[in-house]
Amino acid sequence: MTLILGLVMVFGLVFGGFMLSGGNMDIVLYALPYEGMMIGGAALGAFVIANSMTVIKSAMKGIGKVMKGPKWKASDYEALLNLMFELSRLYKQKGILALDEHIETPKDSAIFQRYPTILKDHFATELITDSFRMLAMQFDDKYQTEDVINRKIKKHHHEALGAAGAIQTMADGLPAIGIVAAVLGVIKTMSSIDQPPEVLGKMIGGALVGTFLGVFLAYCMVQPISGRLKQIEDEDGAFYMIIRDIFVAMVANHPPNICVEIGRGNIPTSKQPDFYRVEAAQKELPAA
Repeated sequence: MTLILGLVMVFGLVFGGFMLSGGNMDIVLYALPYEGMMIGGAALGAFVIANSMTVIKSAMKGIGKVMKGPKWKASDYEALLNLMFELSRLYKQKGILALDEHIETPKDSAIFQRYPTILKDHFATELITDSFRMLAMQFDDKYQTEDVINRKIKKHHHEALGAAGAIQTMADGLPAIGIVAAVLGVIKTMSSIDQPPEVLGKMIGGALVGTFLGVFLAYCMVQPISGRLKQIEDEDGAFYMIIRDIFVAMVANHPPNICVEIGRGNIPTSKQPDFYRVEAAQKELPAA
């Protein structure tokens, strides 16, 4: 939603101001398709050259993420706290063997099935199940456990940011590509130097559209999209940090409600549930 609003503001204010100041859109509109083809084609071609197919597909999906916003909502954080409370409570009361059916086949687990949004996220589910598997193999040093989970989250986050980095690189190159298009326009103009001034003026104006378009696309469209995508990936990455915090607290032998409270305290403020809300939700959960 904010992407659409921002684009409307950018186009409306930039071109509205240009026309209100007496600018003539005819030259811009005439040159735009040709300059756009050169600049857009060069930028997209360079993007394909510079990135793997995995990053290209991820960048395309990233545009959708920018339109939709962060994946994890406040309700998802509440669901995560409840899920981790159920698992840690079961572990505390009945031991690691009682978790075997939930960890090995989470899709068939009655506990995981109560939280379908989390179950659909492959990395979140895998992070939880792998962490409990480490515990089953007696890997129960809280410092080493935290380090291992941190490495997994860091790897996932690095891969998730690949699309934003690739889009940012394209934004960095667009002004220079715009200059290339403008230079081609000047070359075209110089080859028609025998034409009258009014014709040459339009040709020079058309050439300058290339410079304008490169800078406009870079700083008013592509770079903001890259910056917003990075913000979204950072926000979504916080979800996995909560899993780490709760699990490490559990390994440190804290009670399940304390483990969940430690995790709740690290949830981003805008999505953090109230303490009493979490406590009430825990009381409504089925007995272990």
